[in-house]
Amino acid sequence: MRRVVALVIMMLMLAGCQHQPIAQPPLGQASFADYQSQTRDYVRAHRAFQTLDKTAELALNTPQEWRSAQPARKGILLIHGLGDGPGSFVDIAPALAKQGFLVRTVLLPGHGTRPSDLLTISVDQWRQVVREQADILAKEVDTLWIGGFSTGGNLALEYAMTHHDRVQGLLLFSPAFKSNTAYDFLAPTVALFRDWLRPPSTVFPQQIVTRYLRVPTNGFAQFWRTSASAQRWLARKSWDKPALIVLTEHDSVLNTRWILDHFDRNFPHPASRMIWYGTSRPDVANVSRILVKTDFLPQDRISQFSHMSVLFSPQNPLYGRKGSVLICANGQPDDATKRCLKGDEVWYSDWGLVEAGKIHARLTWNPWFDWQTAVMDKMVSATL
Repeated sequence: MRRVVALVIMMLMLAGCQHQPIAQPPLGQASFADYQSQTRDYVRAHRAFQTLDKTAELALNTPQEWRSAQPARKGILLIHGLGDGPGSFVDIAPALAKQGFLVRTVLLPGHGTRPSDLLTISVDQWRQVVREQADILAKEVDTLWIGGFSTGGNLALEYAMTHHDRVQGLLLFSPAFKSNTAYDFLAPTVALFRDWLRPPSTVFPQQIVTRYLRVPTNGFAQFWRTSASAQRWLARKSWDKPALIVLTEHDSVLNTRWILDHFDRNFPHPASRMIWYGTSRPDVANVSRILVKTDFLPQDRISQFSHMSVLFSPQNPLYGRKGSVLICANGQPDDATKRCLKGDEVWYSDWGLVEAGKIHARLTWNPWFDWQTAVMDKMVSATL
């Protein structure tokens, strides 16, 4: 009987691994210009475009660069999260360029084209593009910083820990050190048997102009590997150089309280700061390096902040207060979702908040963005 069970499991594993090869963006370039050009050509050839404005979509989904007015002596590489793209940093990057940074973004393999392209990628491909472009940038500037959002924050921490002498600081937005799912470690195993955790939605597309709305199981498996790596590094040693960490208390993706509890020990540099959007906790109220702002702003119909909201200005033309992208796919009952799509008045929150008498779309901008930028600027200026 055991042999039969073993044979069935082996057949299922082999069946789960039999994907058609998917073309991946070229890596191994000697310069950022070549990387940017070749990646743009690849995305243009393989993307499932969502609008007629292909130029705008390519700009959001391919590596970009921002230069300061004066020749830059410091540089920062920014890494997007799972299902997102380089466009995650369209508001943060210009602010860093004003601070004198040469700012560059990368496209993690499997992104920018269509969700199914994440079926066969591995975390090592993500690590490769981060390593290659960080190494290239380090040769062009005197001081190197690394930044990231969500999964990109994990990759940024990992690179910084393994290149401690090279990296001088970190900017981490909703870093995904620890998820709020107790069984996330099962994702690599489940990915052997199931390509997708849920069927395609009959209401929402699989992707929009800025990001994927559906991610295959293998994408979550690689996300878990970055999270497990971040936890191992933080258990091994602290990051003793400056870091800015931005978190929201109500985050459907992360266990942000775990990250908050580990901040003082794992990021001890005096210049390091954590921005916490939510309610202040008595046990951290006297920690001067933790800055707290409320995430309940009823005057703006904001019930709570979201995982992604920390990235974008209220003036962002896509995600801002009057932006053209409204994410109604927010874990609401079907009736509320349909009313959101019809244009009824909505409140804003993270995924999954349900309150009587309210429809909640995803909060996609940060009302405290200018203040957050000022905190970031002050921290960076004080450490250079």
